[in-house]
Amino acid sequence: MHARSGRTVRDLRRENRTAVLRRLYFDGPMSRLTLGPATGLSSGSVSNVVAELVAEGLVEEAGSVDSAGGRPRTLVRITPGSGFMIGVDIGETRIRIELFDLALTELARTERPLASSGPRTARYDVDLVVAHLREGIAEVLRAAEVPAERLLGVGIGVPGIVARTPEDGAVVHGQTVGWNAVPLERLLREHVELPASVPYWIDNGAKTLGQAEMWFGAGRGARSAVVVLFGSGVGACVVTDAMGPGRALEWGHLTVRVRGRRCRCGALGCLEAYAGAEALLERWREAGGRPPEGADEETALTAMLAAAYPAGTGTAPDATALAVLEETAEYLGAGFADLINLFQPERILVGGWAGLQLGTRFLETVTGYAREYALRYPASRTGIGLGTLGPEAVTVGAALLPLVDFFAQGGRRPEAEPTPPSPAWQTALRDRVSS
Repeated sequence: MHARSGRTVRDLRRENRTAVLRRLYFDGPMSRLTLGPATGLSSGSVSNVVAELVAEGLVEEAGSVDSAGGRPRTLVRITPGSGFMIGVDIGETRIRIELFDLALTELARTERPLASSGPRTARYDVDLVVAHLREGIAEVLRAAEVPAERLLGVGIGVPGIVARTPEDGAVVHGQTVGWNAVPLERLLREHVELPASVPYWIDNGAKTLGQAEMWFGAGRGARSAVVVLFGSGVGACVVTDAMGPGRALEWGHLTVRVRGRRCRCGALGCLEAYAGAEALLERWREAGGRPPEGADEETALTAMLAAAYPAGTGTAPDATALAVLEETAEYLGAGFADLINLFQPERILVGGWAGLQLGTRFLETVTGYAREYALRYPASRTGIGLGTLGPEAVTVGAALLPLVDFFAQGGRRPEAEPTPPSPAWQTALRDRVSS
């Protein structure tokens, strides 16, 4: 049966369920009476949808509130344990895997360190990464005693550009880590012991970071923002009305110095060749600095910052480390100015393990350079700050990918390979969070 608009009755029911689930997720618990005006549905439609969702275990009663002169109103909310998502961050120093319930409460986590020495291509050996994911996914499910059949999906943030093909699903082009058209989704389906019905959602790690910060972190309330990710490399996600839920940018490979330093992508003068943690430590070493022997990048960067900014120790700053960091601040400021001039965002937010370390030390200096290099008018309207979700933000954003699809399907598990929810739906959800 088709409605006059061309949508089927099934489409209308799914949209009604989506509207109720979306409101309950961000505004719940709510009564049936308040759900009506909040969703634009009639009281009869709300009652029918809530009854369906309660019967399926997706919604549960959550107490009551007094009403003016009438019977108390029963509140309902989404049942946290009615579904689970896994979020994965394939980072530069480790792979982090976390299991969440529908309320995004972390139930279990595991981390798999990646080699801190040797060729980068060996560190990111595809077979090794797939083995880490196979073991880690099984570990978090076992730790939380969650059957794999109850997973809504696995979201994965990866380094590089993600494309899709009919044969392989998500294919990753990660030039800086030696991944040339890696059919990651197909490899996971072949090697990870999950039911075929469990979908994989694979996207750029900067984009998953941006989605998390926009929905639950420092980006809430902003209509447009650029969320930048600093780790060994540099990336960004831009969110504007025109771009919908967000788009990953290879911002780290913007040329900031013609015929400059060789970047790990192979080009000369990329921002990443000056501001990524790996390059930053190399520049310190080349200038005569002494990073800790055998330390991983996170430990070495911490040591560099402590040497340059020895607050409260009575020790003089390491002039070499300080000079390299001050030069880096100017490069970053110029890179931020490009983002301001190109996208005119309300906010630029800094995240990633290296970004959070660097930002606490010299974000004010970077901001000064950004305002110096950018056009005055858009610069005056752009706030620059740190993300608030910490280094786990990529996994949170990755876990949101299957959750978004689950809600878009009206709370029904996919029976076949999913198609990405429309940008309009995700934008509507972001608008709801922002309001």
